[in-house]
Amino acid sequence: MKPFMDKNFMLNTRSAERLFHEYAANMPIIDYHNHLPPAEIAQNITFENITQVWLKGDHYKWRAMRANGIDENFITGNASDYEKFEKWAATVPYTLRNPLYHWTHLELQRYFGIDELLNPGSARSIYEQTSGLLQTSDYSVKNLLRKRNVSVLCTTDDPIDDLAYHKQITQSNFEIKTLPAWRPDKAMNAENPAIYNQYIDRLSEVAGISITTIDQLLEALQKRHDYFEQTGCKVSDHGIEEFYAEDFTASEINSIFNKVRSGIQLSHTELVKFKSFMLLEFARMDYATNWVQQFHYGVLRNNNSRMFVKIGPDTGFDSIGDFKVAANLAKFLNTLDKENKLAKTILYNINPGDNEMIATMLGNFNEGPVAGKIQFGSGWWFLDQKNGMVAQMNSLSTLGLLSKFVGMLTDSRSFLSFPRHEYFRRIMCNLFGTDMENGEIPNDFELVGGIVQDICYNNAKRYFGF
Repeated sequence: MKPFMDKNFMLNTRSAERLFHEYAANMPIIDYHNHLPPAEIAQNITFENITQVWLKGDHYKWRAMRANGIDENFITGNASDYEKFEKWAATVPYTLRNPLYHWTHLELQRYFGIDELLNPGSARSIYEQTSGLLQTSDYSVKNLLRKRNVSVLCTTDDPIDDLAYHKQITQSNFEIKTLPAWRPDKAMNAENPAIYNQYIDRLSEVAGISITTIDQLLEALQKRHDYFEQTGCKVSDHGIEEFYAEDFTASEINSIFNKVRSGIQLSHTELVKFKSFMLLEFARMDYATNWVQQFHYGVLRNNNSRMFVKIGPDTGFDSIGDFKVAANLAKFLNTLDKENKLAKTILYNINPGDNEMIATMLGNFNEGPVAGKIQFGSGWWFLDQKNGMVAQMNSLSTLGLLSKFVGMLTDSRSFLSFPRHEYFRRIMCNLFGTDMENGEIPNDFELVGGIVQDICYNNAKRYFGF
């Protein structure tokens, strides 16, 4: 029987062990999509306790706690930080076979050197030990990033953000490249005219352009896109339910924008036409600057209306959606390809039923000289776990080129989340190592180890141009 989470955790063959320890483990990390707050990096803050860095904003943990019957007061409510940690510790033993069990103990091991299992009996000592360390300068935000060998990270930023903290980070000569990523979803999400117009008014103010027409909206967004480019941005990101590819005319888009700016509710058809138009315009901007565009799609969000009203969005009440995607995705990509304005693109599905569709869609639009121009993004959100990662890599292997995959990202709001790269690397090395020992791929460590290192780091460095 193998010990729990020893040095060969998740590595089931000698070949897998060698691939991980000799080729993968020490590769730097490029975390090209996360939700870390740049202000906390710029200010190099320290945390008072582990709850603040571990549980605050982590809706993965919140969902598990709710499933374990924990009262909301100990999750997002007014309970003390220790009480919240204590309730998480009481939940952890019941997360067996959930990736949270692995992530929890990987993070305790890698950052704090704690091999003890987290449970009610160990909660107090682990809380005190970790919180004591976190209050020291060795555990400041910048040092937490250094501890995991991070070389580049991209945050997620709205077009109206002034990027002042990114500039401050750059001016501080922090060796870990910290770049903004353009997330313009609010500029096309016109479902609620009042909220949308408040946003457009703010965009107008930031860009210094009066926005009363669709052309002025595009001018303001282009100005902000240029500003992001000047501040080092190389990546955009979109969080969409589905791909929008409805036919439209210029006069229709003018009319739709005038309507929503007048505070009038759009019909479903009008909204889809507007989003179709905007998504193409965003893509053209990205192509002009040679950015990589990312699309995270398929989430059914804010399903619990009672809790949405009580504590807001992004609090753990989203699920996998079952949207029809393929035809619109193909039409969207083809429209840009016909114009010769299709940027490097990463597609992230959240429904595993889309794996083979995405893996085959890549081949329709890949072309030289860029290797892997259209990428199948790593297992995302609910698929960010062993089964999801294996399924994604198997689909990409059999229907495309896993060797050109740009690898893992955290998509996280926590500075303790970077062992997820190790988790991914162990799973990947186990896949390759098993095939080597089964005689399905050559027993050639120079070949296979080189591909492993490419997926860990080299492919992303080349692809993004960092």
